[in-house]
Amino acid sequence: MNQRIFDTKTRTLRDFEPVNPGHVSIYLCGATPQAKPHIGHLRSGVAFDIVRRWFAAKGNDVAFVRNVTDIDDKILAKADEHNRPWWEWVSTYEREFTRAYDTLGVLPPSVEPRATGHVTQMVDYMQRLIDNGYAYAADGSVYFDVDAWVKAGGDYGSISGNKVEEMEQGETSNAGKRGARDFALWKAAKPGEPSWPTPWGDGRPGWHLECSAMSTWYLGGTFDIHGGGLDLQFPHHENEQAQSHAAGDDFAQYWMHNHWVTMAGEKMSKSLGNVLSIDNMLEEVRPVELRYYLGSAHYRSVLEYSPEALKEAAAGYRRIEEFVKRAGMPEPSTWTEAFEQALNDDFAVPKALAEIHNLVREGNKAADPAPIAAQVRAMAAVLGVDPGAWPSSSSNGNSKALDVLVEAELERRATARAEKDWATADEVRDRLARAGIEVTDTAEGPQWQVKE
Repeated sequence: MNQRIFDTKTRTLRDFEPVNPGHVSIYLCGATPQAKPHIGHLRSGVAFDIVRRWFAAKGNDVAFVRNVTDIDDKILAKADEHNRPWWEWVSTYEREFTRAYDTLGVLPPSVEPRATGHVTQMVDYMQRLIDNGYAYAADGSVYFDVDAWVKAGGDYGSISGNKVEEMEQGETSNAGKRGARDFALWKAAKPGEPSWPTPWGDGRPGWHLECSAMSTWYLGGTFDIHGGGLDLQFPHHENEQAQSHAAGDDFAQYWMHNHWVTMAGEKMSKSLGNVLSIDNMLEEVRPVELRYYLGSAHYRSVLEYSPEALKEAAAGYRRIEEFVKRAGMPEPSTWTEAFEQALNDDFAVPKALAEIHNLVREGNKAADPAPIAAQVRAMAAVLGVDPGAWPSSSSNGNSKALDVLVEAELERRATARAEKDWATADEVRDRLARAGIEVTDTAEGPQWQVKE
């Protein structure tokens, strides 16, 4: 089965054919660091980390670019509100995002460019657009001419599915615009704001221009996959594609968008006041368990947050972990055909996890579980949750020593039950209960946790 990807632009499942065989180029819209990240931000990081890991596991060389928008209206407003330099404010929270990515095992990108470091490339891009007749300067700003692009046959609206006449850019400043739908490539300097010199006047980047300039600078005018959150389809990705095509670049060949994390059916956002920070989540579960949870749903499906769902996901990971540990933590081998088919089918992680758990159940019944555990480790590694790559102790107080002692007691109980020595088995269970250890017998074997 060939790798298939749901392409947002065509709204179809397409066979994936890289621009250069054996090499996969991916650009992911990354953070705008204005505050601490929440689990909604990190879902995108985890989802595309799995995409990247799968391509690499199949032997591809993967170039993975994830940008940082380190200058925009919200960053400047936040810094001003707290009377801090904008560069200090954004750097502080950029480090918070990096820490969160690292904590959840998201691989570092091949390069992580910042908007402010690529003004030269943006100036070149604007000049190309002006020369082609699709951009114009006005009062120190530079705008993309949407109507000119549409009249030339440009595919404006193809990513979001919106009708051109119904689109509104939502920009706060319209000074000098020829048309209401035009969007800013470059914003003229305002008193007290940071600015950079250009042939059209001092100013700072528009949001959309930076990604076209950076993605093509690192990946070339034609690259494989452009990814990001569902909310970026319009205006960001629609405008990126328009300006890139108008400048003469083929740009992204596939568009991938991950869905939101929601609470009570609403998208998680700071304005709704329903933000769950990474640090708060890690008081409830281990980093690997949070990663397992964020990556467990299909990337195009809504992930509805609830404490119960988080707890259920953590228990699911622990079933995998306990099986691999009982099997002696063998070295990873390779994945199964069913697992490969699942990920080849638009990265269907729920099906891939189902295959892993099927093997765990099978392995718990096997006389020699090691070969099966080796397969489980190989598949879990693709999803970034290989128990052998994560600490076994948890942040809720279960030390490594406690883990060893409890496992020894459970082995003693299992031996007693096999010998039908029910008195000893019950004694072990009761002693653990008195110590605050709750044991639950499951199809995958006994599971334990420290009672609240």
